[in-house]
Amino acid sequence: METKQFLEQELKKIEQWEHDQKDLWFWEKLGRLPFKVLDKLTPPIVHKKLGQLFDELGSYIQSGGQYLVNDVKMLEKFSVASIEQIAHLPLETMDRVCDELVESRITFAQYQGATTGVGGLFTLAIDIPAMLGLALKTLQEIAIAYGYDPKEKKERIFIVKCLQFVSSDIVGKKAILEQLTSFSNDHQQVFSQLQGWREVIMTFRDQFGWKKLFQIVPIIGIIFGAMFNKMFIEDIAETGKMLYRKRRILEKINSVV
Repeated sequence: METKQFLEQELKKIEQWEHDQKDLWFWEKLGRLPFKVLDKLTPPIVHKKLGQLFDELGSYIQSGGQYLVNDVKMLEKFSVASIEQIAHLPLETMDRVCDELVESRITFAQYQGATTGVGGLFTLAIDIPAMLGLALKTLQEIAIAYGYDPKEKKERIFIVKCLQFVSSDIVGKKAILEQLTSFSNDHQQVFSQLQGWREVIMTFRDQFGWKKLFQIVPIIGIIFGAMFNKMFIEDIAETGKMLYRKRRILEKINSVV
């Protein structure tokens, strides 16, 4: 069993990460403007896909829908029979499995971006919803890696807040961190503050702004698609790991006599 001192040291590392979260880079802010221009150039099919994301994310919060992961393979990685048993494993074991999963998802994101970059603008309609699905599944796998069941509604709320955190500015990040501080005790209040689920899609779209301007050029889009999708999943995975790891550490500290 980890000592309380060890757990507190690990908690400080995460708190430092939270403190280090900065405002959007200048070029990220610029990225929100070109998308307004891109909107006018984008075929109706892309707009239709973006509209569908609203409904899909709302459905995900309510039921998990098509995005729920199969936890059987995850349990095999830990050699346990249930997600509840993972919660009692050493933090080091959780971190190892989480890192393996993240590496796999990042590699997949690169291939996904390269593939959809081949067709430029016309495959953008495939790339955006595909990346949302990959982000949700990555966060669900991280949740399981730290002993939390993504089939529970409160965990789906937490996952959407992680998505929102990644694409928020510094003010938004601070607000989300404050909301998640009391998440375990009052997740219903966090849900009431999740007017954000539509905002997640808008910020998700904005974040892709100028990046997708590069990807709409056939062939050249292969390079940019692979690079930007990789960066996006890296950010998603880092946020998910830090926030879920923090919850697990706090629970472990509270259970140490």
